[in-house]
Amino acid sequence: MNAIISAPELADELAGPTPPVLLDVRWQLSAAKAAGAPPFDGRAEHAAGHLPGAVYVDLDRELAAAPGAGGRHPLPDVAEFGAAMRRAGVSSGRPVVVYDGGQGWAAARAWWLLRWTGHPNVRVLDGGLPSWEGPLSTDAPTPAEGDFEPVPGESGLLDADGAAALARSGVLFDARAGERYRGDVEPIDPVGGHIPGAVSAPTTENVAADGRFLAADELRARFETLGATGDGEVGVYCGSGVSGAHEVLALAVAGIPAALYAGSWSQWSSDPSRPVAVGPEPQ
Repeated sequence: MNAIISAPELADELAGPTPPVLLDVRWQLSAAKAAGAPPFDGRAEHAAGHLPGAVYVDLDRELAAAPGAGGRHPLPDVAEFGAAMRRAGVSSGRPVVVYDGGQGWAAARAWWLLRWTGHPNVRVLDGGLPSWEGPLSTDAPTPAEGDFEPVPGESGLLDADGAAALARSGVLFDARAGERYRGDVEPIDPVGGHIPGAVSAPTTENVAADGRFLAADELRARFETLGATGDGEVGVYCGSGVSGAHEVLALAVAGIPAALYAGSWSQWSSDPSRPVAVGPEPQ
């Protein structure tokens, strides 16, 4: 099953006998507000217009725990995550489609969490809300309670030690911007640089100008050039486990399974005992 769905395909499925549950996960990185811009309010954006029937899901409150030792967006408590998904109408036997404002990062976080906890049929709307040409709704949805019971997978998730080991034994991608990987700048976390051995692979390079993913063969060629041929283990991290999920999604589109280091650089860099590499090379 493809991990993404186009807007025309989604329109067809919504008109069919088993329409998917729709989750609206519009979100922006908090640091983007530092320049004095008004705070982003996903609920207000949702209320102003959303795909008909879509339920708003708050990334900071329902797809992550409070910031702390686990990083800026630690994984949520599994029971609380399950309750949030059931409130949104998610059931194991019904497809789910997730979308955001077009960047794809927040939608990918929801996709990854649902897949990692056992939902068999989750896709991301390629290009997000801007790709949708159908009507929008301002009605407040009232979904029936779902039955989804999350069961975390035994694979697909890395901790700090696992990420460090994978950087030596397999391929560990750093999905952040190149200047943060190199350590030229670090606008959010305590120190710039990267996990020693990690390969720079900004997830922004996995999409076209309109926010849609590159074709599967293009993505696979990109990742193979960077060392992920599909034969060995692959992992991804980013700043806090959000844009990294987007790269895991891109790898899935390319047919390459990958694990996510959810704590990512925000967790790694908070411990001064962990090594930090700088510059353009993995080291």
